[in-house]
Amino acid sequence: EQLVESGGGLVEAGGSLRLSCAASGGTFSRYATGWFRQAPGKEREFVAAITWSDESAYYADSVKGRFTVSRDNAKNTVYLQMNSLLSDDTAVYYCAAEWDGSSWFGVASSWGSWGQGTQVTVSS
Repeated sequence: EQLVESGGGLVEAGGSLRLSCAASGGTFSRYATGWFRQAPGKEREFVAAITWSDESAYYADSVKGRFTVSRDNAKNTVYLQMNSLLSDDTAVYYCAAEWDGSSWFGVASSWGSWGQGTQVTVSS
């Protein structure tokens, strides 16, 4: 499946953005959808994930309490609401699908499909 992210941009510290991830040409498959981010010179890191069966949500400690992941079945879209943004949140954000179950959600290699990424820049 092809994933298309949108909603990135430039925001001041303390502001909010909502990212969207849509499954192009069909519905999300498999068990869950995840969000990762990658800042310049750093490895891709887990941000959040949501399961499709019961909407269980999982978050990295660095975003817990500030970010919320949700899904809209009718629109085949997953959202990442980001509040109280910090300069450290600046990164390219990626949507991931087709989790293979080989490891926990936070391991990037356990996801089989990725979007193109959307840039989030937080100015301090």
